[in-house]
Amino acid sequence: MALSYKGRRRVALLVLVVGLPIYILVASVLATTIAPESVLVTLLLYVGLGIVWILPFKSVFKGIGQEDPNATPRRFDDDP
Repeated sequence: MALSYKGRRRVALLVLVVGLPIYILVASVLATTIAPESVLVTLLLYVGLGIVWILPFKSVFKGIGQEDPNATPRRFDDDP
């Protein structure tokens, strides 16, 4: 079952407010545990971890910044 537009917005907000800070903590602990000596390897590790978190949530964030496709169209700009 696919999530509705409002459901996707709520899940996206939950991921950003709760999930992302937890992922940042886990990623930083992982990076300091591995602690490569090279600055380039450390940079690549952080860039890789920065990209990996979004891959599972790509479908949740897709189209969130646009208007609700199921909403009734507004006739004028000042309609509520």
